[in-house]
Amino acid sequence: MKPFGKILVTGADGFIGSHLTEALVRQGYDVRAFVLYNSFNSWGWLDEAPEDVRGHFEVFAGDIRDPYGVAAAMKGCDAVLHLAALIAIPYSYHSPDTYIDTNMKGTLNVLQAARQLEVGKVVHTSTSEVYGTALYVPIDEKHPLQGQSPYSASKIGADQLALSFYRSFGLPVGVIRPFNTYGPRQSARAVIPTIITQLAQGNDSIQLGAVQPTRDFNYVEDTVRGFIAFLESERSIGEEINIGSNYEISIGETAHTIARLMHSNAALDMDAQRIRPEKSEVERLWADNRKAETLIGWKPDYAGKAGLEAGLRKTIEWFTEPSNIKRYKTGYTI
Repeated sequence: MKPFGKILVTGADGFIGSHLTEALVRQGYDVRAFVLYNSFNSWGWLDEAPEDVRGHFEVFAGDIRDPYGVAAAMKGCDAVLHLAALIAIPYSYHSPDTYIDTNMKGTLNVLQAARQLEVGKVVHTSTSEVYGTALYVPIDEKHPLQGQSPYSASKIGADQLALSFYRSFGLPVGVIRPFNTYGPRQSARAVIPTIITQLAQGNDSIQLGAVQPTRDFNYVEDTVRGFIAFLESERSIGEEINIGSNYEISIGETAHTIARLMHSNAALDMDAQRIRPEKSEVERLWADNRKAETLIGWKPDYAGKAGLEAGLRKTIEWFTEPSNIKRYKTGYTI
């Protein structure tokens, strides 16, 4: 028996949110997908939902910044998986105000509505960017938080709001902290899709920003399993839990690995537009995922070098399918 009845997923139209919505439906959950209202009547990636999922979830179109719409979407729900957020770091440099409205105020709207409606559980989505450049590795949940971009600062604020509602009002909320998730449907601005799409176009060089920073890449199927394990575990309430592969690799080595898998000898070239301000670049991320295994029974299927390559192969296959890539404008860096 499922621990919750109806589940609200905010940000269900996005990369991780759409995969999560589909997985929940397949596991028998009653899902209400909160998507961003727009004049095109688009449900984002849910427009492309597979046949076994299509028609088996409810859609609520609204805006996470509107407290009344958020409360209306949450009525009758037993739990909330809150993923709606602005995530592009470069965009946060010139439009930080909208990150505060969306990421912090939007989270406050979710928390207030959940408290008023006595929702059984809220899963709030964080990001590994809140840690900034690692002060020690692997990064556990006790690592200091460092806002190195307006985006990461807005997520730190949202995380602390969520935890404050647990401590102040007893709201059953926990903070899930995925490291760098990749896979089908990710934004083409993200590093792995931008490498794949440049190589797919036959380029002899890959335009990148800094190649020395390291990341802990997590395949989207693992991230989704992490969300569901977090939702279903009573031990996640009031906690911050990393979801990461516990494998560190540089951007440059990632690019060379993708090139090898795509049978390309392309060189790496620096694109000045992709370089973050010096003190804003997060130089090192490497997840300690022991807490996830201990508290919620999660560990990655796509672990280590072999796991990363398996996930990259699936991602390459998806991004090199013409019907998928036509949905992207791949020339933009913001």
